[in-house]
Amino acid sequence: MPVRPSPDRQPSRIARLIGTAVRKLRERKQAAEPVIDPTLPAAAQVIAVQHPSAALPERAFDLWLLVAVLGLMGMGTIAIYSSTAADGLTRYHDSMYFLERQLAFVAIGGFAMWIGARVDYRRLRQLTYPLLLLSIALLGLALFAPARNGASRWIPLGPMTFQPVEIAKLGLVTYLAYSLGRKADRVKTFTVGFVPHLVVCGIMMVLLLKQPDLGSSIVLGATTLGMLFMAGTRVSYIMLAVLGAAPIAYHFVVGTPWRLQRVLAFFNPEAYASGQAYQFLQARLAMGSGGMWGAGLGDGHQSLGYLPEGHNDFVLATIGEEMGFIGVAFVLVMFGLLMWRGIRAALGARDVFGGYLAFGITIMFGVQVLFNVGVVLGIVPNKGITLPLVSYGGSSLVITMFFIGLLLNVGRRPERKTVTTEQGRELARRKRVRVRVLTNRPSSPACAS
Repeated sequence: MPVRPSPDRQPSRIARLIGTAVRKLRERKQAAEPVIDPTLPAAAQVIAVQHPSAALPERAFDLWLLVAVLGLMGMGTIAIYSSTAADGLTRYHDSMYFLERQLAFVAIGGFAMWIGARVDYRRLRQLTYPLLLLSIALLGLALFAPARNGASRWIPLGPMTFQPVEIAKLGLVTYLAYSLGRKADRVKTFTVGFVPHLVVCGIMMVLLLKQPDLGSSIVLGATTLGMLFMAGTRVSYIMLAVLGAAPIAYHFVVGTPWRLQRVLAFFNPEAYASGQAYQFLQARLAMGSGGMWGAGLGDGHQSLGYLPEGHNDFVLATIGEEMGFIGVAFVLVMFGLLMWRGIRAALGARDVFGGYLAFGITIMFGVQVLFNVGVVLGIVPNKGITLPLVSYGGSSLVITMFFIGLLLNVGRRPERKTVTTEQGRELARRKRVRVRVLTNRPSSPACAS
């Protein structure tokens, strides 16, 4: 007969089984519970509990965004060389003078883009207020710098010049991303979520208007309102800000004779053909003479000195004359691709700060492109806004490429991702597990007998 274990050993065996089962249940429960980020808003924490997530490694950089950036920079470099070869040969006895400087700026900008893409962008949160104060101080310092073409927008740095508005763009976007992410639902309130951001932007706009630089002030204002709208600010507050800024804009336009002449030239360019409307008329001739395929690289007539700033603010007109509608369409498609990937990077950001940062950079690029293209096509009056990544420039190109690096940094795969349906069912099944302990009851005396 088999030997049956004695009854006095069964309680200790049952205790061990129960202890093992309870320990396994605790381990499974801890593994199934989602990790909640305490820095997230309350609504985001509720979503994290209801939708379990799992950690994933980051993916490679966005190749489509890199394609758009390289395409725009390549097109811009070709147009800059084609539009400045004659001018460089006449003034500096070197047809490649502007091209060499542009390639040097591209190299420096490439290093800036590498820094923006490799360094953790969340470190900018610690530099938010120092960067904001620095940008305001530089804007004020530019007012005392020597004027160029009637404007004090550049600070001399030896043989080079620096535009402080580029640092102001970075400081404003960083501040808005940090503040909007920290205030969460309080963004909808007027005194806490709307007025402080508008005051900071207003200080920068006033300093820019003193330089004067109306175009950059409009870009900063539109970027601020766009980020506030994306954060959930009431539309009535935004409309109130626009209506409140309308009389100020009217005063700056009507109260300044040369700005008023620009507006009048916009509505009647033929009457100001030799003055304020000269650039617009030459740009229209360049765009119209290009046709579908363009006159060919180096064969444009406007590059012989007829179109001022043909390598800077009106570089799109140079592209339209020498590369035709195909060249202009290529530039617009590349900008559309850049905007799409920027929005995608914002939607897939790892945190709230990164999402707002990517949205702000994308909105800023979009506003600059719309105004520049509108000026070249004659849709809006001349504002003096460059075309990002295409126009000739030093500090503007370097900071723009740093912005691109930040987009590449934010656009990498999120660290957390919602689990699949099968994984959710598995987690639910584990929560419903119950421990069943089977014991051998001692035999009754009747059975023993």
